[in-house]
Amino acid sequence: MSDAASGKTPLTRLPDGTVKQVGPLTGTRVWTVPGRANRPLAAPRDAPRDLVPGDETRLCAFCEDRYLETTPEKARLVGDDFTELRRVPASALHDTRAEFRRFGNLFEIVSAEYWRENHGFRQPGTVVAWANDYLDDPAGRAHIERLAAIRNAASEVPQSVEEAALDLVGGSHDVVVARRHVVDGAVTDDQLVSSGVLTPREHAEYFAFTVRSLDEIAKAQPHAAYVAVFQNWLRPAGASFEHLHKQLVAIDEHGPQVDHELRLLAGDHRLYQHAIADLAVEQGLVVAANDHAVVFAGVGHRYPAFEVYSRASANLPQEHSPEEVRAMSDLVHALHAATGVHVPTNEEWHYRPPGAPWAMPWRIVLKWRISNPAGFEGGTKIYVNTIDPWELRRRTVEELEKLRAEGSLADGIRIGDECSAEDARLGYAD
Repeated sequence: MSDAASGKTPLTRLPDGTVKQVGPLTGTRVWTVPGRANRPLAAPRDAPRDLVPGDETRLCAFCEDRYLETTPEKARLVGDDFTELRRVPASALHDTRAEFRRFGNLFEIVSAEYWRENHGFRQPGTVVAWANDYLDDPAGRAHIERLAAIRNAASEVPQSVEEAALDLVGGSHDVVVARRHVVDGAVTDDQLVSSGVLTPREHAEYFAFTVRSLDEIAKAQPHAAYVAVFQNWLRPAGASFEHLHKQLVAIDEHGPQVDHELRLLAGDHRLYQHAIADLAVEQGLVVAANDHAVVFAGVGHRYPAFEVYSRASANLPQEHSPEEVRAMSDLVHALHAATGVHVPTNEEWHYRPPGAPWAMPWRIVLKWRISNPAGFEGGTKIYVNTIDPWELRRRTVEELEKLRAEGSLADGIRIGDECSAEDARLGYAD
């Protein structure tokens, strides 16, 4: 039984046009009040700054001319075929051009020290050897020394270069970064490359690279109960840099939302089918689908939100076939393209934690961070979402149809009324 089924209808339109929602998995109360839906989606920005030649590759620490401002690289994808290179030494960072890079976050949410002191974790010999090899390269030692000085100044807990190297290469909070900060040929710094600006192929490589990284982090940190995967786009959504990147953070608990959903699942193993997918079909909220995934306009979210569900029987992202991963990527890419470059978004990945007793589908929630909860929300715990699910679906279907006509979307995507009830059948508990 979902939270909404305990006493509140998930989705109700009142005579005056107000829409009241209750999140089926969260119980969150949301109102959409008439007359607020036409407010601008894009966040206010400073005036664009003109670029001079060379600016486009050094706008932030994630840019390609500033590789040494990030931690030692765990992997990169290079070339038209996106070949994966592993553990590129500091002295070879500019020998190839990385389309996507993976490295540890310099300031981790859950640090290497956390795992060491709280769980007794010690790095395996392969990671110790990598740290030593990195320091044996003069360029690598200089790199670690600079990063160690930054960390020491921030934490006021000094580390030796050797200790810093081991933590920097062996951490469990990674970043996956795209090459371009702005589009090729950009003349101002607001011509950003969001997920939707990537081609479907580029996004698929970025996406699959993230899935492989998730699998590696989970295997490398035996004390992790879960690896949180998310993407914050633009500063209002929590991004430090306006440069496309995802983050993966190992944590030693599932988090309260996963625990809550597992309790709901104990009473209904087909919870997501009944509370989410069937509701979307009943209310006409299916946005798009392909052969392995489906998008719904979400109900009961604080912000306008899409829910992208895998239709596969697999539960963990890394258990999906390449075709099933690509299907999720294509729909997420389409939503980012329809959203636009200057709308702040959060992309959140949800999946069954390893060892959980009940099946859970892989789903990705994409939120438009276009409003700020304030005193009303804090006092009442009723959230004002300016766009109701029906309007969100209408706008997005219209934009997806335009993008498909332009050839900007992957093949095989069914949009709006092209989707059938069968497209909303989830296979996670089969």
